[in-house]
Amino acid sequence: MDRLRDIAIFSHLSDTQLEKLKKISSVKKYRAKEILFYEGDEPVYLHVLLQGTLKVYKTNHKGQQIFLHQFYPGGLVAELAHFENIPYPATAEFMSDSEVLRIDYKALEKDFFKNPDISFEIIKSLIAKHKILIDVIQKEVILTAEAKVAKFLLENEELFKTLKNTQIASILNLTPETLS
Repeated sequence: MDRLRDIAIFSHLSDTQLEKLKKISSVKKYRAKEILFYEGDEPVYLHVLLQGTLKVYKTNHKGQQIFLHQFYPGGLVAELAHFENIPYPATAEFMSDSEVLRIDYKALEKDFFKNPDISFEIIKSLIAKHKILIDVIQKEVILTAEAKVAKFLLENEELFKTLKNTQIASILNLTPETLS
């Protein structure tokens, strides 16, 4: 129950509500490179990344991955698919061994969405996703390759030091040769 309370969207729930949430949730472990969901899959669970890293991408007509975002622990993943009742708009792949909280969405909607604290946290999560989309559009349409690298380095200095060039190139939607 303590793990649930550590997740921002559920931090305001009472012990009784957390127990109820626990009954409609499960934790699943994944290995690096496993897929959480594919673009076009129908959503069943609301996912919260508890541990590890997850990348979300679309695949273009040439079969190339177009990196959209990387998730870290604590965030809701692809909640819009549930709210809009649409298939997942992208694929989610684990970049490291990870744990995910899987919540039965229908039960969550029925029992918890009347809670204003949860609704507010969901709105905040959707606004954050909107900002990510704006950033992706800016990065892909406006920035040159050099500007993409400079922006990434400025905003992710520590990450830049730990990732391989091929991983950075993938995140920036560049070829490794262009990055070099």
